[in-house]
Amino acid sequence: MSPETTTQLEKLSDEELIAAYQSGRRDAFTALIERYRSELFHFLARFMGDRAAAEDIFQEAFLQVHLSVDSFETDKRFKPWLFTIAANKARDYMRKRARRPAAPLDAPMGGDAEAGSFVDLLEADLADPEENLESAELVEQVQRIIGQMPEHLREILLLAYFQKLSYNDIADNLQIPLGTVKSRLHTAVANFAKAWKANART
Repeated sequence: MSPETTTQLEKLSDEELIAAYQSGRRDAFTALIERYRSELFHFLARFMGDRAAAEDIFQEAFLQVHLSVDSFETDKRFKPWLFTIAANKARDYMRKRARRPAAPLDAPMGGDAEAGSFVDLLEADLADPEENLESAELVEQVQRIIGQMPEHLREILLLAYFQKLSYNDIADNLQIPLGTVKSRLHTAVANFAKAWKANART
């Protein structure tokens, strides 16, 4: 893509890029991949606890987008659709592989429990451990807690506090009622809080 074309595509919304790809603009699809490369990959890495598998699922998700692009209705939002595809593929992968302890998750978050609520801790936007070595121990601690949570609770925390999806989008993503989203998220935060307190006492 020329710099001029790239700049033009960057100004388009996700849905406009999909419409352009449906019309034959292959560079529009490339622009979408680049737009979500970091965000979707990090979601998958946190959720799956396996960066190599996350890269594979990232590619599979966009392959599925390519195969299903004609079915996408451009009056709907693209991001929830993309994350639904990616999360479904990640769940399928995790169910197929042998159950074993998850590798440390790549979750760039942390904080001091005494300085704010547990939700504040979950939402804190710190650098990755590789970028801020002083926070590495805390980040690893939070990663370990989330990695040990049940899959359905871990997933809803990541969707709500990292991807900032609305309750409605999460309900669509997980194909569960809106009320279930709220109650499950409440349970997930409580689960995290309990584990954090127990970890602090050890």
